[in-house]
Amino acid sequence: MKVCLLHPEHDYDSEPLPWNEQALVHDLGLDVVLAVMAQRDKFLFAASKEIILSSLATDVDTILYRQRVLQDCLKHSSVVRELYSLAVRGVERENKGYWSFFSKYPTGVLNRSLELIQMLLDVLRKLRILAEKQTDGFNSEGFRNLFAMLKRELTDEYLDDIRAHLQELRFLNGVLISAELGEGNKGANYVLRKSPSKKTRFLWFFGGGRDQSFQFRLHPRDQRGAKALGELNERGIDQVANVLGQSADYILAFFKRLRTQLGFYLGCMNLHQALAKKKEPVCLPVPVNANERRHSFTELYDIGLALSIRSQVVGNDLGAEHKDMVIITGANQGGKSTFLRSIGLAQLMMQAGMFVGATSFSANLCSTLCTHYRREEDETMNSGKFDEELQRMDEIVDHLSPNSLVLFNESFAATNEREGSEIARQIVSALAERRIKMFFVSHQYTFTSGFHGRKWNNVTFLRAERRADGSRTYKLVQAEPLRTSYGEDLYNRIFEHKLVPERPELELVTSPTGDQSS
Repeated sequence: MKVCLLHPEHDYDSEPLPWNEQALVHDLGLDVVLAVMAQRDKFLFAASKEIILSSLATDVDTILYRQRVLQDCLKHSSVVRELYSLAVRGVERENKGYWSFFSKYPTGVLNRSLELIQMLLDVLRKLRILAEKQTDGFNSEGFRNLFAMLKRELTDEYLDDIRAHLQELRFLNGVLISAELGEGNKGANYVLRKSPSKKTRFLWFFGGGRDQSFQFRLHPRDQRGAKALGELNERGIDQVANVLGQSADYILAFFKRLRTQLGFYLGCMNLHQALAKKKEPVCLPVPVNANERRHSFTELYDIGLALSIRSQVVGNDLGAEHKDMVIITGANQGGKSTFLRSIGLAQLMMQAGMFVGATSFSANLCSTLCTHYRREEDETMNSGKFDEELQRMDEIVDHLSPNSLVLFNESFAATNEREGSEIARQIVSALAERRIKMFFVSHQYTFTSGFHGRKWNNVTFLRAERRADGSRTYKLVQAEPLRTSYGEDLYNRIFEHKLVPERPELELVTSPTGDQSS
């Protein structure tokens, strides 16, 4: 049984997190978003994190497929939560089932599997009943196929037939095993036969139900005989126990896949509810193929910041068609780093099939997303900040491929401007030749003005807006870079209330005696 809520043709398999998982979570503030999605549920946190970070290679059709499933989830939130509750209940049956101390033996495997399947059948029946009630309300291909599969494969007749087989496999009437004599008169080719039918009193009375085979009874103290008989029993049921164990694991795996995939959408529902409560806009993005170049949006904002403060955040607009690089300059604390986080978060969420924080958003897919942000000084003093920046850049380059997206935040600023600008120019030029898409926040005028002076068609420039009085609007507008970042604004804002007030002037008064006093 397949769930197929994340992919139209195959189930989602757990994938390793990307090599730069920690950097992405830290630089993009992803932990805040995941915490709201999880609502203190550790499993929801882990499932949402894995699916968001491992979905970068998703194609456009799969993203649109997930968006339609997500729309159904938002429309029928109570039903989806009930489905998730049943999936969790199915997984929890594994812990409540019979776990024999001798589970490595066929008898232990058999008993564990019987108890587990018996409990899972009840949950499967409830899933089928829920699917029958809700089919007409869902429009996405993912949910309609899931409900159709549950109704088709989990009929009452089928489930009752399974129960009958489980009852028979308890061997209440004993175990019938056939075998042959092998080399050295040892048993070989053990085969479990259908259990003998229960004999009625009528057959016993007229002798029709009496066994025609030879019999023997073990003495109660015959330990070796009991051990030998037990080994024969284990050999006879070994194959059946393995098959039944695989069946139990198969059903349990279905519930685990259902819980993981529904858990991701449940996290999206929690996030959507939190943003709606704050009256922040969201939209379903329009993805385009990776080899195109598009980044167009209106009112794009940093979701992590919106969830962390009480007031509403400021969104930004951009229309960047056929651009390989966006260079961002402007006043300090003008919203440049926040804007960069919003770009990275929106890219991750779009490629996971989620909504994004904007009124409209469209971008091309990227094969890899990397961040190169400024870091604090190395506490171990094994290397300087500039050395550390270059080492991280070297590691990033090793993982890049055409159509990757790299976010630079004040990179290569740990050395003097001339040297840092030249290194940044060479790296950016080389990446542009390999069709790497970049957003670059920089205060280095030599670097930014150098690209602006060349009038490249595939580069656009944004600047953090500043009012005449020095206040920030946190809006980014398309404008050429300036020489200054208006650091004096920050100085005046921080220190103006700390300056020592001027002392009043002293007035000299001459007394009649000629002495001066104040």
